[in-house]
Amino acid sequence: MRVLGIETSCDETSAAVVDDGTTIISNVVASQIDIHAKFGGVVPEVASRRHVELILPPFKKHWRRRAARWPISTALA
Repeated sequence: MRVLGIETSCDETSAAVVDDGTTIISNVVASQIDIHAKFGGVVPEVASRRHVELILPPFKKHWRRRAARWPISTALA
């Protein structure tokens, strides 16, 4: 089974495709560290808005990679 996993932390947005629970097909992380460094730490309002802006680029990178052809996954986590 191929699983698409989505994760957001206070300053990162990521997506990964894992095959059979053991093989990482693709893993893409969009970081916000540079943005928050200006403020000396994570600003929750800025972080939440950036998550909305950064959620699609990891998926687009997955779709462009040969290993993550459609269907990208059979499950979502």
